Amino acid sequence: MNSPSADAGTVGTPSPAVAAPVTAPDALQGGGRWGSLGPVGLVLAGGLSVQFGAALAVTLMPRAGALGVVTLRLAVAAVVMLLVCRPRLRGHSRSDWGTVVVFGAAMAGMNGLFYQAVDRIPLGPAVTLEVIGPLALSVLASRRAVNLVWAGLALAGVFLLGGGGFDGLDPAGAAFALAAGAMWAAYIVFSARTGRRFPQADGLALAMAVGAVLFLPLGIVESGAKLIDPVTLALGAGVALLSSVLPYTLELLALRRLPAPTFAVLMSLEPAIAAGAGFLILDQALSATQAAAIALVVAASMGAVRTQVGRRKRRASAVS
Repeated sequence: MNSPSADAGTVGTPSPAVAAPVTAPDALQGGGRWGSLGPVGLVLAGGLSVQFGAALAVTLMPRAGALGVVTLRLAVAAVVMLLVCRPRLRGHSRSDWGTVVVFGAAMAGMNGLFYQAVDRIPLGPAVTLEVIGPLALSVLASRRAVNLVWAGLALAGVFLLGGGGFDGLDPAGAAFALAAGAMWAAYIVFSARTGRRFPQADGLALAMAVGAVLFLPLGIVESGAKLIDPVTLALGAGVALLSSVLPYTLELLALRRLPAPTFAVLMSLEPAIAAGAGFLILDQALSATQAAAIALVVAASMGAVRTQVGRRKRRASAVS
């Protein structure tokens, strides 16, 4: 599943996958041993962490349920981020709080819908369908004819993935994945707005807390006392660390040395990484047709990013 790599300060080049952060809280500024990986290695490690975290979440679902897993992920991640960032609660306008609440609701909806999807369909196809939402946002925002090519390529991938009518995938799972993609697009929009209103990663930390509070009743209704089982709590904390805290930290460190456009292209590989995690952890083998479909969507996502980056470079050259 996508990491909460929302814009923590100002947004660089928006990716079909994320709006990239460019400012890190003081507690995350040091590179340490992670810095030795190099910026590309950090991004790839973050992507692997996200998708293997999602695979771990699938194994936890029989114990805690999909909604229970989302609750644990959001709650643990929120606690960690609040402790690290220590966001200031005073001095914000009603509009600021409204933005962060909507951001938190989008985050909760994105996670909840995605985990409902992976409870029904394999991880690789789920992420592939989910990325259609951010890809559509990127295409619409650029308003260039060439992006119709990328949109067509992505739709061809979705058509192949669904076997011409989603006969090969659970229809409800596919619908949940597409809905999660729509929420991912909303997440990107409001991450940027939150980043402009709150310093560093404060807005993200507060939004995570909002999402955790919103989702808590759903998790309690579905899982009840299972949420406080020590083994479930430990596994849930692992999901939160792998899917939220660790990748967010790695991406922040990478963006100190890596151009945002390169970051965006690397993040377009998420569906392929998810397919690999599903195969290695969950024994979810893909057919040749499904693998080709994922490759088409990855190519469309990378193409859309490169088109957007090229347009911005030409604008910058014209201005200078």
